[in-house]
Amino acid sequence: MQTTLAQFNETQATDAFTLQNSKLLKVRLDAVTIQAKAGSMVAYQGDVTFEHAGSGGLGKMLKKAATGEGTTLMKVTGTGEVFLADTAQDIHLIYLENDKVTVNGPNVLAFDAGIDWDIERVQGASSMMGGGLYNMALAGTGWVAILTDGPPVLLNVAQAPTFADAQAAVTWSSGVSTSIKTDFKMKNLMGKSSGETVQMAFSGQGWVLVQPSEGRLTAMPTSGGGGLLGQLGG
Repeated sequence: MQTTLAQFNETQATDAFTLQNSKLLKVRLDAVTIQAKAGSMVAYQGDVTFEHAGSGGLGKMLKKAATGEGTTLMKVTGTGEVFLADTAQDIHLIYLENDKVTVNGPNVLAFDAGIDWDIERVQGASSMMGGGLYNMALAGTGWVAILTDGPPVLLNVAQAPTFADAQAAVTWSSGVSTSIKTDFKMKNLMGKSSGETVQMAFSGQGWVLVQPSEGRLTAMPTSGGGGLLGQLGG
């Protein structure tokens, strides 16, 4: 029997995090323990355990409850390999060395045990946006896997004044400062209530990654299929 399936053979690598293609991530659990978006497991090989990752402490739990930011996480441990994906979105890897990135919560796919997370408010957002605009801060040393809805663009913030829709701005580096810009003229356009009216402004030294989308709507997990694992972090 002839087949062309060989083109989809598993990619072998010694790194803990390895992209199998642009939409599928493999993590070697003998090299690392990870936290991943609940329900993102699509396959695994070996002896793998999935459990509730917890809220990271009372302070983080209260922040998540108050802001709605963050993503429901599951802890993945064991020996073997786990394959992660989320609605065929593009996956990108960042390796932090005692550094920090800020990420829009729904765009976090996974990170390893050397990374700590918290929830931070965008400077200047509270007074304009009814409670504020919040994102996840990931800091430490290790791998971070992020999602984008389509191929993103990496903008150098130091080159020019930089602005983006809050849902399109996926992640930015530690040297970048943020604020909120409101374009009152755009409010006169009927039906426009997204980033054209309220924009995030970026300044400083570093970069911001912008996806070609204002984000996807996420459905509540169900009791069937992968949704069962999603409920582990509920």
